[in-house]
Amino acid sequence: MNEFALIDRYFRRAVSDKAVRLSIGDDGAVIAPSPGCDLVFSVDMLVEGRHFLAGVDPVTLGHKTLAVNLSDMAAMGATPRWALLAGALPDFDEVWLRGFTQGLFALADRFGVALIGGDTTRGPRNLCLTIIGEVPAGTAIKRSGARPDDDVYVSGVLGDAALALSVLQGSARIADAEFAKARARLETPEPRVALGERLRGVATAAIDVSDGLTGDLQHILDASGVGASIDVARIPRSPCLDAMLGGAARDAGLASMLGGGDDYELCFTATVSLREAIAAIARDVDVPVTRVGSITAVPGLVVRDERGVPLPLLPRSFDHFG
Repeated sequence: MNEFALIDRYFRRAVSDKAVRLSIGDDGAVIAPSPGCDLVFSVDMLVEGRHFLAGVDPVTLGHKTLAVNLSDMAAMGATPRWALLAGALPDFDEVWLRGFTQGLFALADRFGVALIGGDTTRGPRNLCLTIIGEVPAGTAIKRSGARPDDDVYVSGVLGDAALALSVLQGSARIADAEFAKARARLETPEPRVALGERLRGVATAAIDVSDGLTGDLQHILDASGVGASIDVARIPRSPCLDAMLGGAARDAGLASMLGGGDDYELCFTATVSLREAIAAIARDVDVPVTRVGSITAVPGLVVRDERGVPLPLLPRSFDHFG
């Protein structure tokens, strides 16, 4: 099967979105943005052996390939609309392709995303998806808006994805039931799109937690020219990770919760006066949101342990070139 037959069989679908003037099949796609909206673009590359393990279920990989981009849209407060996918595949594997597109399109349909173009070639498995979203003009949430005394929030729970990866790599052991839950967080993250949309005009800054809380929060601090103080005791985590923090595996638990990647939760800042409004938004979208610290005028990130003592060394976040 050649490249064009592969695209026709597995990736071309009828597009009902009337904003798509031209989709898969030409040298480029044509879309008509909604009046009064800015376009938001993001791209992520997933490389086998670097961002996902060889042999991972193709259904979950299809889900995650889109989910990581949807998470970027959520961090910007954008509504995802269209996607382009480029992929290098080692061979033509019909079972793999069916599974991958099943996972990809199931999530795309949930969020109203149309696949409008892309490219394929033979090579080591490498998936690169570009997503395009919309926000009302001038309302995109940036990293640079945090101000001293703002609260720092995170959604969901942190650390389970990194913990699951540690188990898969043989450097940690947890109960089977806990591993199943953590693995689901690693392989099928839930993008917080509805929360991100509701945070427009509420959050002063935001980022998605893809490389670890301390590293990603530091991006907000650098862009905003501020510092932050957060408390380990406040950071939401699973019972499994909580037990690790209280035992001999504390260092491994802290590394997963503070420096582990693949959570795809939102970390955002907001003024103190909006605490009740944020609690109401969290209830409306049915996503837990936890206040974990505050922004400071003095640059630098301080993480305080359960006794209020600053950790002397912060776990290293994921480095794509590390």
